[in-house]
Amino acid sequence: MNPTTRAPDYADTVRTPEELGRDAIGRTEAQVIGTSPIERTAIEREEELFTINMGPHHPATHGVLRLLVSLEGEVVRDLKPVMGYVHTGIEKSCEDKSYWKAIPFIERMDYLAYYSNMAAFCGAAETLLDLEIPPRAAWLRILHLELNRIHSHLVGLGTSALDLGAISMFWYCFRERDTILDLFEMSSGQRMHTRYFQVGGVAEDIPVGFARKVREFCALMPGRIAEYEALLDHNEIFLQRMKDVGIVPRERLLELGVTGPLLRAAGEPWDLRKVEHALPYADFEFDVPIGTVGDNWDRYRVRLAEMRESVRIIEQAVDGLPEGSWIADERHVVLPPRHELATSMEALIQHFKLVTEGFRVPPGEAYFPVEGPRGEYGVFLVADGSAKPARVHMRDPSFVNLQALREMCVGGYVADLIANLAMLDPILGGIDR
Repeated sequence: MNPTTRAPDYADTVRTPEELGRDAIGRTEAQVIGTSPIERTAIEREEELFTINMGPHHPATHGVLRLLVSLEGEVVRDLKPVMGYVHTGIEKSCEDKSYWKAIPFIERMDYLAYYSNMAAFCGAAETLLDLEIPPRAAWLRILHLELNRIHSHLVGLGTSALDLGAISMFWYCFRERDTILDLFEMSSGQRMHTRYFQVGGVAEDIPVGFARKVREFCALMPGRIAEYEALLDHNEIFLQRMKDVGIVPRERLLELGVTGPLLRAAGEPWDLRKVEHALPYADFEFDVPIGTVGDNWDRYRVRLAEMRESVRIIEQAVDGLPEGSWIADERHVVLPPRHELATSMEALIQHFKLVTEGFRVPPGEAYFPVEGPRGEYGVFLVADGSAKPARVHMRDPSFVNLQALREMCVGGYVADLIANLAMLDPILGGIDR
């Protein structure tokens, strides 16, 4: 279906006043008779809209999302997202746990960007503690954040292509995703929800052989991205479903607070990795891909280019990984080395107190943002001097970016709504949290 085809015009299809009777907005027959032909046409259009529920259980909603869609034929005239079906109370749960124990809750928010979630929470706690993490820990965080970015984009690309009928892409993307999950399992012991980041650095140093495996992945991935392009870039169906579809102007996206690939696809080169220096991204050479039109094609191309740039960052992180400790030497916050537990009573007591009671954070408040796969992830922490945060609030990009979906869909076809939602790449765990 050509997305540029104009919707059918019903201006000439005007029924008689007798046929109208009382219309949908409550006018009587006599009132309708006194209206002009243009007003009568507007009344009829109101009657002809058909509202459907898409979701909350629908294979193309990428989660438990319900959309109230008003249709005129196949054209979307209005759209309203309805959220909250997977609300899990993560923020309140974190306020009932120590800083030490809140990390596993945080990473389950956006379950495809768990490293970004952890980096934002740990960064906010470290800001309140005035704690600087060692260079090796910072580089290991960057390495895992960029692996996570590729992992998230692969899931988004594979499921989006599946929504449009390209099932092969789903299997190819998940093949590479599985390789990344193997790397996560190697460094942390878990494939997902690793809890690898913790306040003060990372939980463990990378094991022997991890750097070699990462280099093998970096050598493989550019060729695989080229294969994705060969499959999709010249596919006529894919092109017609993506190009000039779902356009939202850059200025409107900025008004809505949209960040990440959606904003960069519209030509705005905003990337927290370039402007925030909480993590040493300034030590790495990489580009910020941007689009021109801001349609679905630009969103697809930007995410592919971001995967290539992430590979560049990962290669630099592995080759230039600093020597030294992977976690800060602050015993009031960080667990003592395991080898000391068998020989030092003080280390054993400190380990016990940190695990059971947690560490105390001085009173204050801090906001820490991270550039994740979908945009700006941020954690706002309020500390009251105890071992538990007084207030935890997350800025999840999926929640903010969802505002743009109506702008992308109204005036287009209902079939394009599926492509628009896929290119929005929302994660409902982060939206509802």
